[in-house]
Amino acid sequence: MTDRNLSWKEFMNVEMRVGTILEATPFEEARNPSIKLKIDFGEGDVRKSSAQITDFYTPEALIGKQIIAVVNFPPKQIANMMSECLVLGSVNPYGEVTLLQPERRVKNGERIG
Repeated sequence: MTDRNLSWKEFMNVEMRVGTILEATPFEEARNPSIKLKIDFGEGDVRKSSAQITDFYTPEALIGKQIIAVVNFPPKQIANMMSECLVLGSVNPYGEVTLLQPERRVKNGERIG
């Protein structure tokens, strides 16, 4: 936990949105076991991301799954791919990630807040 609290304005600047995974493939070039994702955030906004989620997820099982991601971070180079959003998940003490997702299907692009 951090000792610094965010202001409401700072929190509202973090743009978290719901998206649906369209494509998922093993990311062989990444340093750590990862999966390349192509995510639809609605209205033609499709973004790429890399996620270290191989402990609990296979690429095949991710197709069609809705997730939550931060979409207003700057792009980040990961191996030979430019990641365009940060997929969110909880990380247990062993470093295994469980994806955050809405409890029911919602429209792609809906904002979390």
